[in-house]
Amino acid sequence: MRIAKGTGFELTVTADLQKWRAFVAIGELGSLTRAALFLDTNQSVLSRQINALERDCGARLFNRTGRGVELSEVGARLFPQVMALLADAQSLEGEIRGEAREPSGRVVIGSLPSISNPLTGRLYTEMRVRHPGVSLRILEGSSGQVEEWLADSRIDLAILYRYGPTLPELEHALATVDSYLIGPRGDRLTRGDEIRFEALAELPFILPSAPNGLRTALDAMARQHRITLAPVIEADSLPLQRSLVEHERLYTVLPLHAVWTELQDGRLQAARIVDPPLERCISMATARSKAPARAVSAVADQLRRIVDAMAARGMWRIGPGPGVPAPNA
Repeated sequence: MRIAKGTGFELTVTADLQKWRAFVAIGELGSLTRAALFLDTNQSVLSRQINALERDCGARLFNRTGRGVELSEVGARLFPQVMALLADAQSLEGEIRGEAREPSGRVVIGSLPSISNPLTGRLYTEMRVRHPGVSLRILEGSSGQVEEWLADSRIDLAILYRYGPTLPELEHALATVDSYLIGPRGDRLTRGDEIRFEALAELPFILPSAPNGLRTALDAMARQHRITLAPVIEADSLPLQRSLVEHERLYTVLPLHAVWTELQDGRLQAARIVDPPLERCISMATARSKAPARAVSAVADQLRRIVDAMAARGMWRIGPGPGVPAPNA
């Protein structure tokens, strides 16, 4: 009688896939520091893992450079095979956890406060109903901070403002946003629907300090049209901007969604800036994601639906403005 035998797999160096996960992260990011941030681990722990891996392999996997690390000849040869191994392992985990049927896992979103405020509550509510296996973490910061988190892969999705006709790779426009002169209740300048850009000259403004995308665009337009914008106070805090406009009768420039509640309550007024208009797009960027891909896709799809629904309420516009790319461009 023939005796059945098990397949003779022998795993030593490849037995610990977490070490190889660290190998791939360092190889992609070229830095132990960035890889440690990406993997949510300590840099010294990561260094010990790689040292142990190199001892097991009997070869150096990375060459240290003045700017970080790069794959050695041996590391570069192994890299695509390790990527394939980890992809197969992740696919297996997805099947085991049922990810193929229902998205699950934590998705980290980085956003500017003025954008996340109208989106986050609705996103949480709708994701809880549609995809209860997906959890959210929201990080708010300045444009520079969100850009840094995106570059370091600390977030899975970024929601940003973009100015100009093109978008970076892996980004697409969600909506076009108009800029409004925001004034207090009863203010003469913001009583109408529109106001010419030249009328902003020498108003008592509260504006964000540079570097800031909106401030940079405002200052550039002011120079082009030879007018002076005179902020009497600079503040990066959105709540402070709204409060001082309401109570100290200052002015600021914001999109409608940043003052939506105050406008509905009649505490502030808004007139759209024209001749020329000051437009920007809300962009969604995807990082090299450490979250499950189906979970990230589910959140991105839900964000698109929410943005479309809010456009129907008048918060912003779907589709391009002058110099702003279309969502599928």
